[in-house]
Amino acid sequence: MWDSVIAVLGTLAGALLAGVMQQRQARAERAEVRAETRREAIAAGVASLLVALADHRRVMWLREEARLIGAPADVVAAARAESHTTRSAVTAPQATVTLLAPRLQPAIAAAVQATYALRSAPDLTNLNRLRAEALDAADRLMDAATAAV
Repeated sequence: MWDSVIAVLGTLAGALLAGVMQQRQARAERAEVRAETRREAIAAGVASLLVALADHRRVMWLREEARLIGAPADVVAAARAESHTTRSAVTAPQATVTLLAPRLQPAIAAAVQATYALRSAPDLTNLNRLRAEALDAADRLMDAATAAV
């Protein structure tokens, strides 16, 4: 009789242990899926932000160049209008990446501010320098995101 009781208890303990192990495995798999989904969202957000910054940087360079060389007022006005559109396009991916990866905030802020700094450059030499600094800041953001993801 004791042999039967021990066998039943051993079977129950084995089933309980198997259930706990399965539950842990499932939890670990769900955590890995969530982590991978988060990494993908951060990567997509950073890519969107870098594209928006590149577009805004290009438009700002054209806008400021037109202003500095004395282009006609309608050309400068059109460039200004386009720069407002591209600046708006920066906001959503900036907010998304900042929320998903707060540790990237310093690199994000530096890249955004460096791009915005092209506005009101005093001359073409400084405009080119500011553009190069904005490109460097975007590269640093990419490096930081690569390390974070």
